[in-house]
Amino acid sequence: MRTLVVCLLALGLWLNWDRIDRFFDGEPAVTGSGDVILYATSWCGYCRKTRELFDEQGVAYVEYDIEKSDEGRARYDELGGNGVPVIDVRGTIIHGYDEDGILAALH
Repeated sequence: MRTLVVCLLALGLWLNWDRIDRFFDGEPAVTGSGDVILYATSWCGYCRKTRELFDEQGVAYVEYDIEKSDEGRARYDELGGNGVPVIDVRGTIIHGYDEDGILAALH
């Protein structure tokens, strides 16, 4: 029983690591100027990779969690969102995590 509880606790931490990390770092959920918009969810691994890429590149961006923001969900739907992440880089829409495509759109 003890092993099961420890495993469930570890799984819960792993699934919510982005939230935990933001809590301790004090990073806001929405940042940046609006030139780059990320439509994402808190649990998506590719969304996390996109955030990490933006941080590495020093990209300011606005993030909408499509599960928590009605406005974000509406914009996501307008862009034909069928999965996350969806990235809008100054009008260039990228569906899914495509590092080369994201970097090309940023530069």
